[in-house]
Amino acid sequence: MRRPGTTTTALACVVVLAACGGGTDDDAAAPAPSSSSPAEDVNPVIDDDFPDPDVLEVDGTYYAYGTNGNLRNVRVARSTDLEEWELLEDALPDLPRWVIPGKTWAPEVTELDDGSYALYFTATNYDPYAQCVGVATADAPEGPFTVVGEEMLVCPQEQGGAIDASTFTDTDGTRYLLWKNDGNAVGVDTWLHLAPLAPDGLSLTGEPERLLKQDQDWEGHLVEAPTLVERDGTYVLLYSANDYGGEQYAVGYATADAVAGPYTKADEPLLTTDATDGRFIGPGGQDVVTAPDGTDRLVFHSWYGDTSYRGVNVLPLEWDDGRPVVVVP
Repeated sequence: MRRPGTTTTALACVVVLAACGGGTDDDAAAPAPSSSSPAEDVNPVIDDDFPDPDVLEVDGTYYAYGTNGNLRNVRVARSTDLEEWELLEDALPDLPRWVIPGKTWAPEVTELDDGSYALYFTATNYDPYAQCVGVATADAPEGPFTVVGEEMLVCPQEQGGAIDASTFTDTDGTRYLLWKNDGNAVGVDTWLHLAPLAPDGLSLTGEPERLLKQDQDWEGHLVEAPTLVERDGTYVLLYSANDYGGEQYAVGYATADAVAGPYTKADEPLLTTDATDGRFIGPGGQDVVTAPDGTDRLVFHSWYGDTSYRGVNVLPLEWDDGRPVVVVP
């Protein structure tokens, strides 16, 4: 679960191939992790408690958004190179009366067609008492955002609520919202869901599709934090799984030929504590962003300070026939 856990930077560049096996016998065997070409590792790029990072690029400037902390409901930072970051003021300074303060988690910001911005956030309702996904809007990527409406956008109470919203725009321009039902809070399965969004980003225009749930040993009792990208005609759904509070938390992925699936999970997780020899403890809450040089980066949090806070890391992300490969120190 994306829960509360500030700013320096850099890119690490020693290649470690994350396990990239598929879920069928026809898939290529997963390559064993390997390393080469040592380079300076200056992660964490945000050396402060900044969990569940979401990164948005606007006209050459990057904005990172994180779970509440340091008396801010939604943390936000700004960079031009994904390396040096400036912490800004609260992106969501005012919460509606129907939201319990201090529990605004896992923000996601996207730019809309009219040039405005939508912020999707996880918060806890007073009534019904559940974690759910709300939406706010602003004219600038740093905010301030204003919550829209008098209730949450997605709140399936019987499924435990909804958390960890993210957005995806398909090649045909259709916008989608993804989230996790918080089933582990009420003793039911956790699923990653997808539903089409209205062009204004303020409502769903179709029924949710279930994409995948926890069913591999390494995932423990939950999957969460969906991130959907499309590369070379393949839809790649990255996600985090297991208990966020320690080294068992990790990043996995699944692939599909269509946006709604079916998705086939890789045989092994993409990024783990063990695969990085303990360099990144409990990696998760990931996002994918294109760097200034045109190549992809994986942005994620991991534990620092003897697991007292979660800083932000940035690593190169390569692709092997539609499958992600993380470059780690």
